[in-house]
Amino acid sequence: MIYHLDVRTTLSLDDDVASLLEKESRRSGVSFKEVINRVLRLGLMAANRPERKAFAVKPRKLGLPSAVTYDNVEQFVEQMEGPEHR
Repeated sequence: MIYHLDVRTTLSLDDDVASLLEKESRRSGVSFKEVINRVLRLGLMAANRPERKAFAVKPRKLGLPSAVTYDNVEQFVEQMEGPEHR
């Protein structure tokens, strides 16, 4: 069964918010009501997202011989893969 509830309510918007919503309505060519619904949906969905765990890089030593440097990439590849690496 599908229920449809048409809710009408009065919103008191700050002037700056109303102005931004009106600009978006004109820019997108959709009604003011549609813009408000879209923005509210996006805001509510974003508020319900679980907080992401911070990504951290854990450096570790590569164990390369001390004679190997990263200054010259071509030389580094040749040292690691041999002169026939091409």
